[in-house]
Amino acid sequence: MQTTDRACERRILVINPNSNETVTRGLDGALALLARAGIAIDCMTLAEGPFGIQSQADVEQVALPLRDLVRREAADAYVIACYSDPGLHVCREATDRPVLGIAECGVLTALARADRFGVIAVASRSIPRHLRALRQMGVAERLAGERALEMTVAETASGTDTLARMIAVGRDLRDRDGAGALVMGCAGMAIHRRGLEQELGIPVIDPTQAAVAMAIGIVAVG
Repeated sequence: MQTTDRACERRILVINPNSNETVTRGLDGALALLARAGIAIDCMTLAEGPFGIQSQADVEQVALPLRDLVRREAADAYVIACYSDPGLHVCREATDRPVLGIAECGVLTALARADRFGVIAVASRSIPRHLRALRQMGVAERLAGERALEMTVAETASGTDTLARMIAVGRDLRDRDGAGALVMGCAGMAIHRRGLEQELGIPVIDPTQAAVAMAIGIVAVG
């Protein structure tokens, strides 16, 4: 689905690398706020992906299908909407257009909002993977902490008590770890950003919104 007219000249393609359409619909809703004349924002599901990307094996599984999709689908910029940034570098090799990963963009946005940030992870086994990425970015010392919901990707997108669990984890990151801003560590959490921020009183970053906002800036200035 797209958030602006298909007749628009420029296009940002947002790819959900898992096969869960509920996550993609949540992205559509979260990105509607960024719709503007002249730039189409299209959200697409990677049909070949697992139902949720929750392990390194899942990350590796979708890398080449993502690359092939980038080669097939013309766009002015691409956003990989998974907090593990799967296939980011191989996709960048496949096109001369910008390819943005939501983890990178979410963290960079958090650094602009607070001295130290926290991350809400889906599950504990995701945290070592996220920490490796922060070390590669050279920003690990700005991390206040990362805590897990201990849920599945599907549950973050449609679970009945997801927001309550996110609020509890977010409070620990704020009060115990000293985080001044939070990054939601899964694209499936997108529908909860506003409620979480209102409850906690500190900036909460939806990394997909952050990545698309960056992509809009890149596309707009040519």
